[in-house]
Amino acid sequence: MNVDVDRSRCCGAGMCTLVAPEVFDQSDEGVVVLLERRPPAATHDSVRDAADQCPCAAITVHENH
Repeated sequence: MNVDVDRSRCCGAGMCTLVAPEVFDQSDEGVVVLLERRPPAATHDSVRDAADQCPCAAITVHENH
């Protein structure tokens, strides 16, 4: 899995940091910060959930098959 974030789309809701804190953080301005572009397999479900719950669609998940 590869993860991309579009910081310009982020509205600072913070759902990603609540759902997958190992992969996402927020800057002092409240904008998403990607901690792991290629997160470990143990976090994949939570990363998918974070992307699904993002109200701004700022998170894109690319599945590697």
